[in-house]
Amino acid sequence: MNKKLALWSISVGLGGLLFGLDVAVISGAEQAIQQLWSLTDWMHGTAIAMALYGTAFGAAFGNIPANKMGRKKTLIWIGILFFVTSIGAAIATDVYTFMFFRFVSGLSIGASSVVAPVYISEIAPPKYRGRMVVSFQLNIVAGILIAYLSNYLIAKIAGGNDWRWMLGIVAFPSLVFSLLMLVTPETPRWLVLYKKDEEAARSVLELTGEDADKVIADIKSSTTTVAVSLFNKKFFKPLLLAFLIAFFNQLSGINAIIYFAPKVFEMAGIARSGALLSTVGIGVVNLLFTIFGWYLIDRFGRKLLMYIGSFGYILSLTLIAISFNSSDKSMIVYYVFLFIASHAVGQGAVIWVFLSELFPNAVRASGTSFGSLTHWVFAALVAQVFPYFASNVPATYIFGFFAFMMVLQLLYVWKMMPETKGIALEDIENNMALH
Repeated sequence: MNKKLALWSISVGLGGLLFGLDVAVISGAEQAIQQLWSLTDWMHGTAIAMALYGTAFGAAFGNIPANKMGRKKTLIWIGILFFVTSIGAAIATDVYTFMFFRFVSGLSIGASSVVAPVYISEIAPPKYRGRMVVSFQLNIVAGILIAYLSNYLIAKIAGGNDWRWMLGIVAFPSLVFSLLMLVTPETPRWLVLYKKDEEAARSVLELTGEDADKVIADIKSSTTTVAVSLFNKKFFKPLLLAFLIAFFNQLSGINAIIYFAPKVFEMAGIARSGALLSTVGIGVVNLLFTIFGWYLIDRFGRKLLMYIGSFGYILSLTLIAISFNSSDKSMIVYYVFLFIASHAVGQGAVIWVFLSELFPNAVRASGTSFGSLTHWVFAALVAQVFPYFASNVPATYIFGFFAFMMVLQLLYVWKMMPETKGIALEDIENNMALH
């Protein structure tokens, strides 16, 4: 792979590192926050879900600055927002100030989940697009692992206000990300479609080693105008596919585990220190199997990974549900690791790649935004209600429900999901129109 392409995708992928850090650090802070401000289960869920509500808004509207200002400038501002909000949440003196900064932080997460995969998919050659977009997911899981590890270490070192340090640590990589984006180019497709600057696009394409004239001609012929509505009946199929993959992603229960991992382990009878250490295991498994997914996605395709993930989900969630209904809960930690591995190699590796490929050039940012919005709305709902259900409903029923939803995902993959491996973005658009 061209070294410049690799460097650019790594730089943009660091937006995923911030995403993963911000998502996972809260798992070490959520119980301390509940105790500090004496929150009810519902208010506790609201405080934790507030970032996800912000994420939904960021995903819904992230395509607007991405189209108006460009992918690059939007990503620079995302890094700046991460910096400000991580410090704000860390020094909050009441739950409402905390929720405000977490909401704004969520805007950054949502926007990055749209703009970074779009950027990478638009700059990557078809042969490497899957692996390059998965670099964003790799950074997310690396961020999650770093967050879990730092939470564990900070809890041992910092004492009473450890949760503030857990949240504030995100400020440092945020600055690094914004600085790296200053030396990263804009995508050729944005330059052609929105800025009408073919020469700048040509310069970038020549650096990537692609046939600049052919790619520019394909981009121009793929759409007659950028002023087209996403909610046009001709886009019904990619909209439905995007909605369903995002819906099933969250109805697996992945964010219930990521956000509340220590709580889940304590439900299984593990002490807090052991629960925090076990979350580090989640981060390690997540990273290793995301690397495995990264290796496979352009070799065997998106559907095979989704099949592997779906079967793994069904098996692991069923075992978790059965274990919670038995007297021996000692294996739950390992079943959770199996669940995380299934997610990492399946949905985790595929979702951002698939969403960034599904839509035509003219509506790619807004289409990816729609899929990301669906993902984060359901993530917020799961995070909102999980503390209540964890306190009032047997865990067997909760994880049994997640297992049933993954049976439905398996049917979606089998009957509806197209393969997009190795196909140029413009050809995916044409193939979608034919079916």
